[in-house]
Amino acid sequence: MNRRDSLKFLGLGTLSAATLIEACKPKNEKLAEDSTNKPGENEEAGRLPNEIARDKKLNEAKFFNEHEMATIGVLADIIIPKDARSGSATDAKVPDFIEFIVKDMPENQTPMRGGLRWLDMQCLNRYSKTFVDAANAQQLEMVTAIAYPKKAKPEMQQGVSFFNLMRDLTACGFFTTKMGIEDLGYVGNQPNTWTGVPADVLKQYGMEDV
Repeated sequence: MNRRDSLKFLGLGTLSAATLIEACKPKNEKLAEDSTNKPGENEEAGRLPNEIARDKKLNEAKFFNEHEMATIGVLADIIIPKDARSGSATDAKVPDFIEFIVKDMPENQTPMRGGLRWLDMQCLNRYSKTFVDAANAQQLEMVTAIAYPKKAKPEMQQGVSFFNLMRDLTACGFFTTKMGIEDLGYVGNQPNTWTGVPADVLKQYGMEDV
């Protein structure tokens, strides 16, 4: 199953590029930094001093520990793996985006940390290993148990809620980077490139010969 099929089955495939990008904007309406940018590059253009200071403070703080970040990285790459078209979620620095977002939006901290702990406890009970230490097949088995809400068992509902949040944050982090936008093929409005009304639209209204 390729990336686009995976996103479709996870409930994201029907979203338009513009809708997804708009929905993923942080509260300060600043898109995630381009994954190719160096720290500080293009950060301050058009931004107020208090916004710059707040982001600096958030970036200096640390919420997730090393184990939690490793778990987020594995999950993110399961959700959006590397393929022939573009890099993976970790290639696009999605874990760093999620680290920033839970500090920017603290209401996500308890669900994320609690979900990561729940995931480890499930894996310890099943495989006697944490999620990151489990075999790839075991990781996929665990994710499959919580990735499809309609198929998940009742006792998996906490995991389903966590994975829904993890999936949404991963998609937001990936598709608001240059890599993700190029992956979607979304170009937005561009000057001096309009070639007229599409032929199929003209035909629909009987104006193809006008």
